[in-house]
Amino acid sequence: MEAKLDMVLEQVGRDKNIDKSVLISALEQAILTAAKRTFGMNREMEAKFNADTGSVDLFLIVNVVDDDAIEGREISVEDAHKAGLEAELGDELLFQIFYRAEDDDRAREQDEKFGTLIDLKNASKKFGRIAAQTAKQVIYQRVREAERDNVYNEFKDRKGEIISGTVRRFERGALVVDIGKAEAVLPMREQVPRESYRVGDTIKAYCLDIDRNARGPQVILSRTHKGLLEKLFEQEVPEIYEKIVRIESSAREPGARAKIAVSSRDRDVDPVGACVGMKGSRVQAVVQELRGEKIDIVPYDDDPARFVCNAIAPAEVSRVIIDAEGHRMELIVPDDRLSLAIGKKGQNVRLASQLTGWRIDIHSESKIHELERRAKEQIQQAIAAEGFDTAIADTLFKLGWRSVSELGRAHVEELAGLPGIGGPEGARKIIDGAKAYIAGGGRKTAAKEAERRSSLTGDQQLLELEGVDEEVLGVLHTANIHSPEDLIKSPIDQVATATGIDMGDLARLRQRAISWLSEASS
Repeated sequence: MEAKLDMVLEQVGRDKNIDKSVLISALEQAILTAAKRTFGMNREMEAKFNADTGSVDLFLIVNVVDDDAIEGREISVEDAHKAGLEAELGDELLFQIFYRAEDDDRAREQDEKFGTLIDLKNASKKFGRIAAQTAKQVIYQRVREAERDNVYNEFKDRKGEIISGTVRRFERGALVVDIGKAEAVLPMREQVPRESYRVGDTIKAYCLDIDRNARGPQVILSRTHKGLLEKLFEQEVPEIYEKIVRIESSAREPGARAKIAVSSRDRDVDPVGACVGMKGSRVQAVVQELRGEKIDIVPYDDDPARFVCNAIAPAEVSRVIIDAEGHRMELIVPDDRLSLAIGKKGQNVRLASQLTGWRIDIHSESKIHELERRAKEQIQQAIAAEGFDTAIADTLFKLGWRSVSELGRAHVEELAGLPGIGGPEGARKIIDGAKAYIAGGGRKTAAKEAERRSSLTGDQQLLELEGVDEEVLGVLHTANIHSPEDLIKSPIDQVATATGIDMGDLARLRQRAISWLSEASS
Protein backbone atom coordinates (compact mmCIF):
# COMPACT_ATOMS: atom_id res chain seq x y z
CA MET A 1 0.00 0.00 0.00
CA GLU A 2 2.71 2.46 1.04
CA ALA A 3 4.82 1.70 -2.02
CA LYS A 4 2.00 3.19 -4.06
CA LEU A 5 2.01 6.48 -2.13
CA ASP A 6 4.39 8.08 -4.61
CA MET A 7 2.03 7.23 -7.46
CA VAL A 8 -0.94 8.53 -5.47
CA LEU A 9 0.82 11.85 -4.92
CA GLU A 10 1.54 12.18 -8.63
CA GLN A 11 -2.09 11.42 -9.52
CA VAL A 12 -3.49 13.88 -6.96
CA GLY A 13 -1.02 16.51 -8.20
CA ARG A 14 -2.29 16.12 -11.76
CA ASP A 15 -5.96 16.14 -10.75
CA LYS A 16 -5.63 19.18 -8.48
CA ASN A 17 -2.98 20.93 -10.59
CA ILE A 18 -0.69 21.05 -7.55
CA ASP A 19 3.05 20.50 -7.69
CA LYS A 20 4.09 17.15 -6.22
CA SER A 21 6.62 18.83 -3.91
CA VAL A 22 3.76 20.80 -2.32
CA LEU A 23 1.89 17.57 -1.61
CA ILE A 24 5.02 15.91 -0.16
CA SER A 25 5.57 18.94 2.08
CA ALA A 26 1.92 18.78 3.19
CA LEU A 27 2.26 15.07 3.95
CA GLU A 28 5.43 15.58 5.98
CA GLN A 29 3.85 18.44 7.92
CA ALA A 30 0.74 16.34 8.59
CA ILE A 31 2.73 13.40 10.03
CA LEU A 32 4.88 15.79 12.08
CA THR A 33 1.84 17.62 13.50
CA ALA A 34 0.10 14.34 14.39
CA ALA A 35 3.28 13.02 16.05
CA LYS A 36 3.77 16.12 18.19
CA ARG A 37 0.15 16.05 19.33
CA THR A 38 0.60 12.38 20.26
CA PHE A 39 4.04 12.45 21.92
CA GLY A 40 4.16 16.05 23.19
CA MET A 41 4.62 19.46 21.60
CA ASN A 42 7.94 19.94 23.41
CA ARG A 43 9.54 17.11 21.41
CA GLU A 44 11.94 17.98 18.62
CA MET A 45 10.90 15.79 15.71
CA GLU A 46 11.43 15.51 11.96
CA ALA A 47 9.37 13.91 9.17
CA LYS A 48 10.93 13.10 5.82
CA PHE A 49 9.37 11.51 2.73
CA ASN A 50 11.27 8.45 1.59
CA ALA A 51 10.93 8.09 -2.19
CA ASP A 52 12.49 4.62 -2.14
CA THR A 53 9.92 3.13 0.23
CA GLY A 54 7.11 5.47 -0.72
CA SER A 55 6.46 6.41 2.90
CA VAL A 56 7.19 9.14 5.43
CA ASP A 57 9.93 8.39 7.97
CA LEU A 58 9.48 9.96 11.40
CA PHE A 59 12.44 10.73 13.68
CA LEU A 60 12.88 11.96 17.23
CA ILE A 61 15.86 14.29 17.70
CA VAL A 62 17.62 14.05 21.06
CA ASN A 63 20.55 16.24 22.14
CA VAL A 64 23.42 14.82 24.21
CA VAL A 65 24.22 16.96 27.28
CA ASP A 66 26.55 16.70 30.26
CA ASP A 67 23.85 16.30 32.93
CA ASP A 68 20.42 17.67 34.00
CA ALA A 69 18.85 16.39 30.78
CA ILE A 70 15.36 17.61 29.83
CA GLU A 71 13.12 14.57 29.57
CA GLY A 72 12.07 13.81 26.01
CA ARG A 73 14.51 16.30 24.43
CA GLU A 74 17.93 15.48 25.91
CA ILE A 75 19.95 12.61 27.38
CA SER A 76 23.17 12.67 29.37
CA VAL A 77 26.45 11.34 28.02
CA GLU A 78 26.44 8.71 30.79
CA ASP A 79 22.96 7.37 29.87
CA ALA A 80 23.89 7.27 26.20
CA HIS A 81 26.99 5.19 26.97
CA LYS A 82 24.97 2.84 29.18
CA ALA A 83 22.59 2.24 26.24
CA GLY A 84 25.55 1.35 24.03
CA LEU A 85 25.48 4.58 22.02
CA GLU A 86 28.77 6.11 20.94
CA ALA A 87 27.77 9.68 21.70
CA GLU A 88 29.71 12.76 22.74
CA LEU A 89 28.69 15.99 24.37
CA GLY A 90 26.76 18.21 21.88
CA ASP A 91 25.80 15.39 19.52
CA GLU A 92 22.29 15.07 18.02
CA LEU A 93 20.84 11.56 18.01
CA LEU A 94 18.03 10.52 15.64
CA PHE A 95 15.66 7.77 16.80
CA GLN A 96 13.24 6.53 14.16
CA ILE A 97 9.65 6.07 15.31
CA PHE A 98 8.05 3.09 13.61
CA TYR A 99 4.31 3.55 13.29
CA ARG A 100 3.47 1.23 10.39
CA ALA A 101 2.20 -2.35 10.82
CA GLU A 102 5.01 -3.95 8.81
CA ASP A 103 7.58 -2.31 11.08
CA ASP A 104 6.37 -4.04 14.25
CA ASP A 105 9.55 -6.09 14.64
CA ARG A 106 11.76 -3.01 14.27
CA ALA A 107 9.51 -1.12 16.69
CA ARG A 108 9.86 -3.86 19.36
CA GLU A 109 13.62 -3.89 18.91
CA GLN A 110 13.69 -0.09 19.31
CA ASP A 111 11.57 -0.34 22.47
CA GLU A 112 13.85 -2.93 24.01
CA LYS A 113 17.02 -0.90 23.39
CA PHE A 114 15.97 2.74 23.76
CA GLY A 115 12.25 2.94 24.58
CA THR A 116 12.77 3.75 28.23
CA LEU A 117 15.81 5.93 27.55
CA ILE A 118 13.93 8.32 25.25
CA ASP A 119 10.55 7.91 26.97
CA LEU A 120 8.84 6.50 23.86
CA LYS A 121 7.96 3.00 25.02
CA ASN A 122 5.37 1.44 22.70
CA ALA A 123 5.45 4.53 20.44
CA SER A 124 3.88 2.65 17.53
CA LYS A 125 0.80 1.81 19.63
CA LYS A 126 0.32 5.45 20.65
CA PHE A 127 0.35 6.64 17.08
CA GLY A 128 -3.16 5.46 16.22
CA ARG A 129 -6.57 6.60 14.93
CA ILE A 130 -6.58 10.11 16.47
CA ALA A 131 -3.16 10.84 15.00
CA ALA A 132 -4.35 9.64 11.59
CA GLN A 133 -7.36 11.95 11.78
CA THR A 134 -5.09 14.87 12.68
CA ALA A 135 -2.84 14.07 9.73
CA LYS A 136 -5.86 13.92 7.43
CA GLN A 137 -7.04 17.39 8.53
CA VAL A 138 -3.60 18.91 8.04
CA ILE A 139 -3.26 17.39 4.56
CA TYR A 140 -6.72 18.61 3.56
CA GLN A 141 -5.94 22.12 4.79
CA ARG A 142 -2.59 22.29 3.02
CA VAL A 143 -4.06 20.96 -0.26
CA ARG A 144 -6.87 23.51 -0.06
CA GLU A 145 -4.35 26.32 0.55
CA ALA A 146 -2.34 25.14 -2.46
CA GLU A 147 -5.49 25.14 -4.62
CA ARG A 148 -6.32 28.71 -3.52
CA ASP A 149 -2.76 29.84 -4.24
CA ASN A 150 -3.08 28.34 -7.73
CA VAL A 151 -6.32 30.26 -8.33
CA TYR A 152 -4.76 33.49 -7.09
CA ASN A 153 -1.64 33.07 -9.24
CA GLU A 154 -3.71 32.27 -12.32
CA PHE A 155 -6.12 35.23 -12.02
CA LYS A 156 -4.02 37.93 -10.30
CA ASP A 157 -2.92 39.27 -13.71
CA ARG A 158 -6.48 39.22 -15.07
CA LYS A 159 -7.79 41.91 -12.75
CA GLY A 160 -9.50 44.55 -14.87
CA GLU A 161 -10.32 42.11 -17.70
CA ILE A 162 -13.60 40.58 -18.85
CA ILE A 163 -14.15 37.01 -17.65
CA SER A 164 -16.79 34.66 -19.07
CA GLY A 165 -18.37 31.86 -17.10
CA THR A 166 -21.48 29.83 -16.37
CA VAL A 167 -23.90 30.52 -13.53
CA ARG A 168 -23.69 27.55 -11.15
CA ARG A 169 -25.76 28.50 -8.10
CA PHE A 170 -27.10 31.34 -5.94
CA GLU A 171 -25.82 32.12 -2.44
CA ARG A 172 -27.62 34.81 -0.42
CA GLY A 173 -28.38 36.84 -3.53
CA ALA A 174 -24.88 36.48 -5.00
CA LEU A 175 -24.18 34.50 -8.18
CA VAL A 176 -21.50 31.81 -8.07
CA VAL A 177 -19.98 31.51 -11.54
CA ASP A 178 -17.91 28.64 -12.94
CA ILE A 179 -14.93 30.21 -14.74
CA GLY A 180 -13.05 27.03 -15.60
CA LYS A 181 -10.52 25.95 -13.01
CA ALA A 182 -12.13 28.02 -10.29
CA GLU A 183 -15.34 29.65 -9.13
CA ALA A 184 -16.03 33.38 -9.06
CA VAL A 185 -18.71 35.36 -7.25
CA LEU A 186 -20.90 38.20 -8.53
CA PRO A 187 -22.07 39.96 -5.33
CA MET A 188 -25.52 41.51 -5.20
CA ARG A 189 -24.02 45.03 -4.98
CA GLU A 190 -22.25 44.45 -8.33
CA GLN A 191 -25.38 43.22 -10.13
CA VAL A 192 -27.58 45.39 -12.35
CA PRO A 193 -31.08 45.39 -10.76
CA ARG A 194 -32.92 44.90 -14.06
CA GLU A 195 -30.82 41.86 -15.04
CA SER A 196 -31.74 38.30 -14.03
CA TYR A 197 -29.98 34.99 -14.54
CA ARG A 198 -30.74 31.30 -14.21
CA VAL A 199 -28.46 28.37 -13.46
CA GLY A 200 -26.64 27.40 -16.65
CA ASP A 201 -26.70 30.89 -18.21
CA THR A 202 -23.47 32.22 -19.71
CA ILE A 203 -22.33 35.52 -18.23
CA LYS A 204 -19.65 38.10 -19.02
CA ALA A 205 -18.41 40.28 -16.18
CA TYR A 206 -15.58 42.60 -15.21
CA CYS A 207 -12.91 41.11 -12.92
CA LEU A 208 -13.11 43.55 -10.03
CA ASP A 209 -10.70 41.95 -7.56
CA ILE A 210 -8.98 38.73 -6.48
CA ASP A 211 -9.29 38.27 -2.73
CA ARG A 212 -6.55 35.91 -1.55
CA ASN A 213 -8.05 35.62 1.95
CA ALA A 214 -11.70 35.10 1.00
CA ARG A 215 -13.40 32.04 2.53
CA GLY A 216 -15.49 31.40 -0.57
CA PRO A 217 -14.67 32.14 -4.22
CA GLN A 218 -11.64 34.42 -4.54
CA VAL A 219 -12.46 36.07 -7.88
CA ILE A 220 -14.88 39.00 -7.46
CA LEU A 221 -16.88 40.00 -10.57
CA SER A 222 -18.91 43.09 -11.44
CA ARG A 223 -21.59 43.95 -13.99
CA THR A 224 -21.97 47.56 -12.81
CA HIS A 225 -18.35 48.80 -13.05
CA LYS A 226 -17.66 51.27 -15.86
CA GLY A 227 -14.60 49.15 -16.71
CA LEU A 228 -17.01 46.57 -18.20
CA LEU A 229 -18.23 49.20 -20.67
CA GLU A 230 -14.68 50.16 -21.66
CA LYS A 231 -13.48 46.56 -22.07
CA LEU A 232 -16.51 45.65 -24.19
CA PHE A 233 -15.70 48.51 -26.55
CA GLU A 234 -12.08 47.34 -26.63
CA GLN A 235 -13.30 43.90 -27.73
CA GLU A 236 -15.64 45.26 -30.40
CA VAL A 237 -13.53 48.13 -31.77
CA PRO A 238 -10.14 47.08 -33.24
CA GLU A 239 -8.97 50.71 -33.28
CA ILE A 240 -9.28 50.85 -29.49
CA TYR A 241 -7.42 47.57 -29.05
CA GLU A 242 -4.66 48.85 -31.37
CA LYS A 243 -4.61 52.15 -29.39
CA ILE A 244 -5.43 54.28 -32.44
CA VAL A 245 -8.63 55.34 -30.67
CA ARG A 246 -8.40 56.03 -26.96
CA ILE A 247 -11.11 55.95 -24.31
CA GLU A 248 -10.54 59.16 -22.32
CA SER A 249 -13.27 58.66 -19.73
CA SER A 250 -16.60 56.95 -19.16
CA ALA A 251 -19.62 57.18 -16.88
CA ARG A 252 -22.47 54.74 -16.22
CA GLU A 253 -25.78 54.46 -14.51
CA PRO A 254 -25.91 50.66 -14.83
CA GLY A 255 -28.88 49.31 -16.71
CA ALA A 256 -30.09 52.75 -17.81
CA ARG A 257 -27.58 54.93 -19.65
CA ALA A 258 -23.86 55.43 -20.18
CA LYS A 259 -21.51 57.95 -21.79
CA ILE A 260 -18.04 57.31 -23.17
CA ALA A 261 -15.55 59.95 -24.38
CA VAL A 262 -13.12 58.95 -27.14
CA SER A 263 -10.24 60.58 -29.01
CA SER A 264 -8.07 59.54 -31.98
CA ARG A 265 -4.31 59.55 -32.48
CA ASP A 266 -4.81 59.42 -36.25
CA ARG A 267 -6.40 62.42 -37.96
CA ASP A 268 -7.85 60.15 -40.62
CA VAL A 269 -9.74 58.04 -38.05
CA ASP A 270 -13.00 59.39 -36.66
CA PRO A 271 -13.13 58.08 -33.07
CA VAL A 272 -16.91 58.30 -32.76
CA GLY A 273 -17.47 56.63 -36.14
CA ALA A 274 -15.03 53.85 -35.28
CA CYS A 275 -16.95 53.10 -32.07
CA VAL A 276 -20.36 53.23 -33.74
CA GLY A 277 -19.31 50.93 -36.60
CA MET A 278 -21.06 50.20 -39.89
CA LYS A 279 -24.79 50.86 -39.38
CA GLY A 280 -24.14 50.96 -35.64
CA SER A 281 -23.03 47.33 -35.48
CA ARG A 282 -20.23 47.83 -32.96
CA VAL A 283 -22.09 49.94 -30.45
CA GLN A 284 -25.16 47.70 -30.78
CA ALA A 285 -23.06 44.67 -29.84
CA VAL A 286 -22.08 46.46 -26.61
CA VAL A 287 -25.68 47.55 -25.99
CA GLN A 288 -26.89 43.97 -26.34
CA GLU A 289 -24.27 42.67 -23.89
CA LEU A 290 -25.36 45.37 -21.39
CA ARG A 291 -28.99 44.28 -21.84
CA GLY A 292 -30.24 47.42 -23.62
CA GLU A 293 -28.30 50.09 -21.74
CA LYS A 294 -28.30 53.29 -23.86
CA ILE A 295 -24.82 54.52 -24.76
CA ASP A 296 -23.76 58.03 -25.87
CA ILE A 297 -20.38 58.22 -27.62
CA VAL A 298 -18.84 61.67 -27.08
CA PRO A 299 -15.85 63.19 -28.93
CA TYR A 300 -13.20 64.28 -26.43
CA ASP A 301 -11.79 67.82 -26.62
CA ASP A 302 -8.83 69.39 -24.80
CA ASP A 303 -10.93 72.54 -24.36
CA PRO A 304 -13.00 71.88 -21.21
CA ALA A 305 -15.91 74.03 -22.39
CA ARG A 306 -16.21 72.20 -25.71
CA PHE A 307 -15.85 68.85 -23.99
CA VAL A 308 -18.69 69.70 -21.59
CA CYS A 309 -20.87 70.87 -24.50
CA ASN A 310 -20.17 67.59 -26.32
CA ALA A 311 -20.98 65.61 -23.16
CA ILE A 312 -24.34 67.32 -22.66
CA ALA A 313 -25.45 66.35 -26.18
CA PRO A 314 -27.96 65.95 -27.74
CA ALA A 315 -28.93 69.25 -26.12
CA GLU A 316 -27.58 72.46 -27.68
CA VAL A 317 -25.70 74.99 -25.54
CA SER A 318 -26.04 78.73 -26.20
CA ARG A 319 -23.45 80.00 -23.74
CA VAL A 320 -20.93 78.67 -21.22
CA ILE A 321 -19.82 80.45 -18.04
CA ILE A 322 -16.71 78.92 -16.46
CA ASP A 323 -15.76 79.16 -12.79
CA ALA A 324 -12.23 77.72 -12.98
CA GLU A 325 -11.55 78.22 -9.27
CA GLY A 326 -14.65 76.25 -8.25
CA HIS A 327 -14.21 73.80 -11.16
CA ARG A 328 -17.77 74.59 -12.19
CA MET A 329 -19.56 75.46 -15.43
CA GLU A 330 -22.92 77.09 -16.04
CA LEU A 331 -24.55 76.10 -19.32
CA ILE A 332 -27.18 78.32 -20.87
CA VAL A 333 -29.54 76.40 -23.15
CA PRO A 334 -32.63 77.38 -25.16
CA ASP A 335 -35.85 77.07 -23.20
CA ASP A 336 -37.18 74.29 -25.43
CA ARG A 337 -33.99 72.23 -24.96
CA LEU A 338 -33.78 72.55 -21.17
CA SER A 339 -35.52 69.27 -20.34
CA LEU A 340 -33.39 67.44 -22.92
CA ALA A 341 -30.18 68.85 -21.42
CA ILE A 342 -31.16 67.86 -17.88
CA GLY A 343 -32.51 64.44 -18.85
CA LYS A 344 -34.94 62.22 -17.00
CA LYS A 345 -34.53 62.88 -13.28
CA GLY A 346 -31.31 64.78 -14.07
CA GLN A 347 -29.65 61.71 -15.59
CA ASN A 348 -28.06 63.44 -18.61
CA VAL A 349 -26.41 66.23 -16.64
CA ARG A 350 -25.22 63.80 -13.92
CA LEU A 351 -23.50 61.56 -16.45
CA ALA A 352 -21.99 64.56 -18.26
CA SER A 353 -20.60 65.81 -14.95
CA GLN A 354 -19.07 62.39 -14.14
CA LEU A 355 -17.65 62.10 -17.65
CA THR A 356 -15.96 65.51 -17.69
CA GLY A 357 -15.08 65.89 -14.02
CA TRP A 358 -16.74 69.36 -13.93
CA ARG A 359 -19.69 70.37 -11.80
CA ILE A 360 -22.38 71.45 -14.26
CA ASP A 361 -25.37 73.74 -13.67
CA ILE A 362 -27.90 74.24 -16.47
CA HIS A 363 -30.16 77.28 -16.89
CA SER A 364 -32.68 78.31 -19.51
CA GLU A 365 -32.06 81.45 -21.58
CA SER A 366 -35.21 83.16 -20.33
CA LYS A 367 -34.25 82.68 -16.67
CA ILE A 368 -30.72 83.96 -17.27
CA HIS A 369 -32.04 86.97 -19.20
CA GLU A 370 -34.32 87.82 -16.30
CA LEU A 371 -31.49 87.51 -13.77
CA GLU A 372 -29.18 89.61 -15.95
CA ARG A 373 -31.88 92.26 -16.42
CA ARG A 374 -32.31 92.60 -12.66
CA ALA A 375 -28.55 92.76 -12.08
CA LYS A 376 -28.09 95.39 -14.78
CA GLU A 377 -30.92 97.52 -13.32
CA GLN A 378 -29.27 97.45 -9.89
CA ILE A 379 -25.91 98.51 -11.37
CA GLN A 380 -27.62 101.38 -13.24
CA GLN A 381 -29.34 102.52 -10.04
CA ALA A 382 -26.08 102.35 -8.07
CA ILE A 383 -23.98 104.48 -10.46
CA ALA A 384 -26.74 106.87 -11.61
CA ALA A 385 -26.39 108.83 -8.35
CA GLU A 386 -22.73 109.43 -9.24
CA GLY A 387 -23.60 110.91 -12.65
CA PHE A 388 -22.99 107.87 -14.90
CA ASP A 389 -25.47 106.93 -17.63
CA THR A 390 -26.85 103.54 -18.67
CA ALA A 391 -24.14 103.07 -21.33
CA ILE A 392 -21.50 102.83 -18.58
CA ALA A 393 -23.68 100.30 -16.74
CA ASP A 394 -23.94 98.22 -19.93
CA THR A 395 -20.15 98.39 -20.40
CA LEU A 396 -19.48 97.29 -16.82
CA PHE A 397 -21.93 94.41 -17.15
CA LYS A 398 -20.45 93.20 -20.44
CA LEU A 399 -16.94 93.32 -18.99
CA GLY A 400 -17.91 90.93 -16.19
CA TRP A 401 -19.19 93.10 -13.33
CA ARG A 402 -22.45 91.22 -12.78
CA SER A 403 -23.64 92.67 -9.46
CA VAL A 404 -23.45 95.75 -7.28
CA SER A 405 -21.60 93.80 -4.60
CA GLU A 406 -18.84 92.96 -7.12
CA LEU A 407 -18.45 96.66 -7.95
CA GLY A 408 -18.30 97.49 -4.24
CA ARG A 409 -15.38 95.06 -3.83
CA ALA A 410 -13.53 96.28 -6.95
CA HIS A 411 -10.14 98.05 -6.90
CA VAL A 412 -9.67 101.49 -8.40
CA GLU A 413 -6.99 100.19 -10.78
CA GLU A 414 -9.42 97.62 -12.23
CA LEU A 415 -11.96 100.25 -13.26
CA ALA A 416 -9.79 103.31 -13.97
CA GLY A 417 -8.70 102.16 -17.45
CA LEU A 418 -12.20 101.39 -18.73
CA PRO A 419 -13.63 103.75 -21.41
CA GLY A 420 -15.97 106.48 -20.12
CA ILE A 421 -15.05 105.99 -16.45
CA GLY A 422 -12.88 109.10 -16.14
CA GLY A 423 -9.77 107.61 -14.64
CA PRO A 424 -9.10 106.86 -10.96
CA GLU A 425 -11.47 109.59 -9.76
CA GLY A 426 -14.40 108.16 -11.75
CA ALA A 427 -13.52 104.64 -10.60
CA ARG A 428 -13.66 105.76 -6.96
CA LYS A 429 -17.10 107.32 -7.58
CA ILE A 430 -18.43 104.05 -9.00
CA ILE A 431 -17.08 102.04 -6.08
CA ASP A 432 -18.45 104.56 -3.56
CA GLY A 433 -21.83 104.57 -5.36
CA ALA A 434 -22.00 100.78 -5.21
CA LYS A 435 -21.15 100.79 -1.49
CA ALA A 436 -23.75 103.49 -0.83
CA TYR A 437 -26.36 101.55 -2.76
CA ILE A 438 -25.65 98.43 -0.69
CA ALA A 439 -25.71 100.39 2.57
CA GLY A 440 -28.75 102.59 1.85
CA GLY A 441 -30.73 102.19 -1.32
CA GLY A 442 -30.03 98.49 -1.36
CA ARG A 443 -32.02 98.08 1.84
CA LYS A 444 -35.07 99.67 0.22
CA THR A 445 -34.63 97.42 -2.77
CA ALA A 446 -34.28 94.44 -0.45
CA ALA A 447 -37.58 95.36 1.22
CA LYS A 448 -39.31 95.55 -2.15
CA GLU A 449 -37.72 92.24 -3.14
CA ALA A 450 -38.98 90.63 0.08
CA GLU A 451 -42.48 91.94 -0.65
CA ARG A 452 -42.31 90.59 -4.20
CA ARG A 453 -41.17 87.18 -3.04
CA SER A 454 -43.94 86.90 -0.47
CA SER A 455 -46.52 87.36 -3.22
CA LEU A 456 -45.24 84.38 -5.23
CA THR A 457 -46.86 80.93 -5.19
CA GLY A 458 -44.91 77.93 -3.85
CA ASP A 459 -44.02 76.69 -7.36
CA GLN A 460 -42.96 80.18 -8.43
CA GLN A 461 -40.72 80.37 -5.37
CA LEU A 462 -39.10 77.02 -6.25
CA LEU A 463 -38.48 78.20 -9.82
CA GLU A 464 -36.45 81.12 -8.46
CA LEU A 465 -33.95 78.71 -6.89
CA GLU A 466 -30.77 78.15 -8.91
CA GLY A 467 -30.90 74.76 -10.61
CA VAL A 468 -34.72 74.49 -10.64
CA ASP A 469 -36.63 74.65 -13.92
CA GLU A 470 -39.95 73.25 -15.13
CA GLU A 471 -38.42 69.78 -15.56
CA VAL A 472 -36.90 69.69 -12.06
CA LEU A 473 -40.11 71.19 -10.64
CA GLY A 474 -42.08 68.27 -12.07
CA VAL A 475 -39.61 65.82 -10.52
CA LEU A 476 -39.94 67.52 -7.10
CA HIS A 477 -43.72 67.24 -7.34
CA THR A 478 -43.35 63.44 -7.36
CA ALA A 479 -41.98 63.78 -3.81
CA ASN A 480 -44.90 66.10 -2.85
CA ILE A 481 -42.65 69.17 -2.72
CA HIS A 482 -44.49 72.36 -3.78
CA SER A 483 -42.55 75.12 -2.00
CA PRO A 484 -39.12 75.90 -0.50
CA GLU A 485 -40.58 75.12 2.94
CA ASP A 486 -41.56 71.61 1.78
CA LEU A 487 -38.03 71.09 0.46
CA ILE A 488 -36.48 72.08 3.80
CA LYS A 489 -38.83 70.01 5.96
CA SER A 490 -38.75 66.78 3.91
CA PRO A 491 -36.07 64.16 4.84
CA ILE A 492 -33.37 64.42 2.20
CA ASP A 493 -32.95 60.64 1.83
CA GLN A 494 -36.68 60.17 1.14
CA VAL A 495 -36.63 62.95 -1.46
CA ALA A 496 -33.58 61.40 -3.15
CA THR A 497 -35.29 58.00 -3.30
CA ALA A 498 -38.55 59.42 -4.69
CA THR A 499 -36.98 61.75 -7.28
CA GLY A 500 -33.70 60.05 -8.22
CA ILE A 501 -31.85 63.34 -7.64
CA ASP A 502 -28.33 62.99 -6.19
CA MET A 503 -28.23 63.65 -2.42
CA GLY A 504 -25.36 66.12 -2.86
CA ASP A 505 -27.40 68.13 -5.38
CA LEU A 506 -30.40 68.00 -3.05
CA ALA A 507 -28.30 69.27 -0.14
CA ARG A 508 -27.13 72.24 -2.22
CA LEU A 509 -30.70 72.90 -3.42
CA ARG A 510 -31.97 72.83 0.16
CA GLN A 511 -29.28 75.36 1.19
CA ARG A 512 -30.43 77.67 -1.64
CA ALA A 513 -34.01 77.32 -0.37
CA ILE A 514 -32.92 78.32 3.14
CA SER A 515 -31.03 81.35 1.77
CA TRP A 516 -33.99 82.33 -0.42
CA LEU A 517 -36.44 82.24 2.50
CA SER A 518 -33.99 84.13 4.70
CA GLU A 519 -33.69 86.92 2.13
CA ALA A 520 -37.46 86.98 1.65
CA SER A 521 -38.09 87.47 5.38
CA SER A 522 -35.39 90.13 5.92
